[in-house]
Amino acid sequence: MILRDSVNDLKHIDQKLGDWDLVTQYDRKIEDLIIGELKQAFPNHRFIGEESTGKDLPELTDAPTWIIDPIDGTLNFIHGFPHTCVVIGLAVKKEMVLGIVYNPVLEQLFTARKGRGAFLNGKPLQVSKVPDLSKALVCIESGFVKVDELREKTLERIRTLGKAAQGIRTLGVVALTLCYVGLGIVEAYYIEGPGVSTWDIAAASLIISEAGGVILDLITGEPIDIMKPRAVAACNIRIARDIIKLIHEVDERVDIRTK
Repeated sequence: MILRDSVNDLKHIDQKLGDWDLVTQYDRKIEDLIIGELKQAFPNHRFIGEESTGKDLPELTDAPTWIIDPIDGTLNFIHGFPHTCVVIGLAVKKEMVLGIVYNPVLEQLFTARKGRGAFLNGKPLQVSKVPDLSKALVCIESGFVKVDELREKTLERIRTLGKAAQGIRTLGVVALTLCYVGLGIVEAYYIEGPGVSTWDIAAASLIISEAGGVILDLITGEPIDIMKPRAVAACNIRIARDIIKLIHEVDERVDIRTK
């Protein structure tokens, strides 16, 4: 497996949006391999991949479309931090029907098929039964403090959520953290910002819903549109909506303060 075997190798690294948003030669190699294999099996299917698509995200149509992130958690991969994964999802008629998230370092294979449940290494997943935010472990992404226009809101969100939840954690890998909500070891996770895209959330959104959780649009509070990657995932809708409300209140305070 390319990803597992190259964790400790010397890597050629390029920046995309900044020194927190990186790409290596392995990102391109893995994506080419995945798309090549899938094209042989499904020549009429469409593809949306992080490295092949770039900044110009194509329209998601009704046609069967594979959505691929060859390495989610690239910064983790570069440093040998074991939370990194390959992400493959299949959408048909604009709905996710298949989700695969694989961490070869920790040998975690998360899978889901629409209507057939979600699994980790073949064992069924079930979200946590924690009822409210005060008892919840919530994951966030702290890397956006490096983005000037997001710094104040990110810090204020961390401070406020840290008081409201039982604890907060950050892993630096979107799809895998979403899967941990499905696994039941994390109660919630919110993610938005530059560098976050469809391939980060598409496959894992199905894994969460098939495990009994919810994933909502961070702005509207409605079910997620995978082409608008701003999400709150949680083990239940109460926690998800509490986090959305908290974030909206924080952002409003920061906007007033910084005007």
